[in-house]
Amino acid sequence: MIRFVKLPPAALRALIESDLAAAGAAAGQPLTEFIRDEKWLWEIRSEQIARDPASAEWIARVAVAEPAGVVVGHAGFHGPPDADGMVEVGYSVDPAYRRRGHAKAMLAALIERARAEPGVRVVRASISPQNVASLATIAGFGFTQTGEQWDDQDGLELIFELPV
Repeated sequence: MIRFVKLPPAALRALIESDLAAAGAAAGQPLTEFIRDEKWLWEIRSEQIARDPASAEWIARVAVAEPAGVVVGHAGFHGPPDADGMVEVGYSVDPAYRRRGHAKAMLAALIERARAEPGVRVVRASISPQNVASLATIAGFGFTQTGEQWDDQDGLELIFELPV
């Protein structure tokens, strides 16, 4: 089972400053170097919250595997539902915890959250064709490939959608 821990602005600032102890204290959860090293993500999400405070309820959170209480990665949505009711998932598992089902558990929890939200109609995943692990993660959840796109940072991405 995965439990998500929201990162308040103080935790995001501390992660951006590479202050792992302060970030963990602000989050109420000891964090790991993997979380600290995702500084690029925390910068993006911190700026996003500054522009749109409501997005804080949707964006990346620390993923804790229970019952062990171990931080295994992070997951969330890129933001709140858009005008069409679409949310896009994002998830990453610490390399030390990969191939143990954590990504699937994170994705299942995100889909469950999306289904519980009346404004969400579609969950999207954009995945590089070379990312075999993420392609395997979404297999079995009912996603359908609906197209592809070019991302300036990630290159070609396949677009998958799941009606909820």
